[in-house]
Amino acid sequence: MIQRRDAPTDRFTDLFDAHYGEIYRYVAGRLSASHADDLAAETFLVAFRDRAKLRDAGQVRAWLYGIATNLVRRHQRDEERRYRALARVGAPAEPAENDHERIISRVAAGGIHRELAAALRDLKPADRDVLLLVALADLNYPEVAVALGIPEGTVASRLNRARKTVRAALGGVDPTRDISGVPR
Repeated sequence: MIQRRDAPTDRFTDLFDAHYGEIYRYVAGRLSASHADDLAAETFLVAFRDRAKLRDAGQVRAWLYGIATNLVRRHQRDEERRYRALARVGAPAEPAENDHERIISRVAAGGIHRELAAALRDLKPADRDVLLLVALADLNYPEVAVALGIPEGTVASRLNRARKTVRAALGGVDPTRDISGVPR
């Protein structure tokens, strides 16, 4: 349905209705609610435009998360470039707070340990993407692999590396496991 260019747009509307909420929550968790509307909507715009690129219709959810993750990354890169440019031309003496710092502040204020926020901040972006797709989007390894366009083995190694880093920062606690100790 999604792959055919001549498919009725109302079928794509059904796809939007089925997945918009979870894509919105994922983007809001990565950036902020103020950015979630725009980037979640843009995720579906990109998906509609590139629908012929979807290879396995059974992986549409993971594909959408991959698009959203790429848009989040692009947003963060663009923001970093803006701040670097402002610094070169004489930005105010007080450093501008970027979205990533706001997320960390919001997470810490929400009762999550500062150590978790710092550990997430310090992860390599690729490792952070994998960890957050597992933790926020509840994707499994094959879905993360599809979302990021990487092999499942790479997903496993990045997730393992991210968990070790975060676990060390939290004194041995793995935040991607629920209280029963079962991986999410």
